[in-house]
Amino acid sequence: MATGKDRQKQLAREHYERQMQRRIEREQKAKRTAIIGSTVGVVIVVGGIVAAVALLGGGDAGTEAAASPSATPADTAAASAPTGPKPYDAATGTCDYVKDAGGGQVKDVGMPPAKVKTEPATKKMTFKTNLGDIVVELNNAKAPCATNSLEFLAKKKYYDGSKCHRLGSEKFPMLQCGDPSAKADGKSQDGSGGPGYVMAEENLTGAQYKRGVMAMAKTSAPGSTGSQFFLVYGDIGLTPDYTPVGTITKGLDILDKVNKAGVIADMGDGTGAPKQTVEIKDVTIAGKS
Repeated sequence: MATGKDRQKQLAREHYERQMQRRIEREQKAKRTAIIGSTVGVVIVVGGIVAAVALLGGGDAGTEAAASPSATPADTAAASAPTGPKPYDAATGTCDYVKDAGGGQVKDVGMPPAKVKTEPATKKMTFKTNLGDIVVELNNAKAPCATNSLEFLAKKKYYDGSKCHRLGSEKFPMLQCGDPSAKADGKSQDGSGGPGYVMAEENLTGAQYKRGVMAMAKTSAPGSTGSQFFLVYGDIGLTPDYTPVGTITKGLDILDKVNKAGVIADMGDGTGAPKQTVEIKDVTIAGKS
């Protein structure tokens, strides 16, 4: 016959098992939905599905877990606490670029100028790759801070020689790039590299990640957008947390080709380093009227 002490032990053991199960569920959800980002904390991510980036990226899945129905009140409070850089200030025309405290490999090229212009409304971004040109029409009017950062990094040759390190599957059709330290060889978890600064997310109202969208990767934390981005060649049912910065006008056939080749090794979330190497040779950005 069980004693009261035995019953207490059983209840304690069941409570512990429930806690561990909720933790596992949170980590699995993070891997399915987050995008790898530009810091170690990103798993953006896409730290990226693409994974809880980190939508896109590498790192410890535990650091990516976001608030969920099973999260504790403390988890929810931490996730909703206002932190990070401030959003674009339309009154002064300034962006808040701040030092990235998340860690990860940094290719330091300085900090973008805070003062930005929303005209012209769009700009043409051209990625010259080993597979041909990928052209994106950047939405400078609605994502001026991300556009300004991309233009700054392009002028600094930040992306030159980098390889796109993460490819999704049919359920997560995207190619993630922008980590200059990524080897994309399938032997290491890339996705932790960045420029050493982060900015707030933009253009999120009604954001959808459909075929042809270019969006910025981030960690699960707000205000963690860095240099990494993802190019969508299908439709992804992500929550509107990642800055849609532009629309691909040329090169979707290249992404389809890379997707068809598959990944070197699945990281367990349907993504991995692409078998078909995509190396960015040069990036230019020009204004459009």
